[in-house]
Amino acid sequence: MKKILLILLTLLLFTGCSVVRIDTSSIDNILNVILTKNNTLYNQVGQGYKYYLPSDVSYIESDGLNDILYSNGIYYYLYVDAISYYYKVSNNYSESKDVYYSKVFDPKDGFKKSGYLEIKEENDMYYINFVYNYAKIEAVVNKENLNNVVLNSSYILSTIKYNEDIVKLMLEEDYFTNRTGKLKDYDNASASEKFVLEKENELKEG
Repeated sequence: MKKILLILLTLLLFTGCSVVRIDTSSIDNILNVILTKNNTLYNQVGQGYKYYLPSDVSYIESDGLNDILYSNGIYYYLYVDAISYYYKVSNNYSESKDVYYSKVFDPKDGFKKSGYLEIKEENDMYYINFVYNYAKIEAVVNKENLNNVVLNSSYILSTIKYNEDIVKLMLEEDYFTNRTGKLKDYDNASASEKFVLEKENELKEG
């Protein structure tokens, strides 16, 4: 019976024509399965990018390269860093032993793109900072929903595809001026942080 329940609790990852079963009980396993595959699905299109939104995640609204997503009482704040993508800026994050979870993604280790996942625990809540494929997802969750949010975020970030022609045109037209201060890397995350605070205040007031 336990074996049947385990199978029912696993999720399916579509990568091309193949189907991979995922054991979601381990964050490491989720990341190692999803982020090492060529994920080509998409059902959401933004300005200069597109990505796959899992069926249990809803699109709320967008502010250019910032999307608000929602699932089971949790908001996902997605920031797509088209500038870093265009200039191929590398992140310089180092793994930390002082947080709940910290992992660097390096193509040398089999991951398709570079990035990192850092999860901090405070007052029984978990603060997710997931950077991958020149994009970032931030979320605050409880223990019960942590793995599922990591799972959904892995799908979203790994399926982001950029339209280089559109991104180049946006740069040439100074689309990013006065919006992000022309961010060059994630060490200066003020644009994303400002977006999160503004939207959280709007949601509270609304």
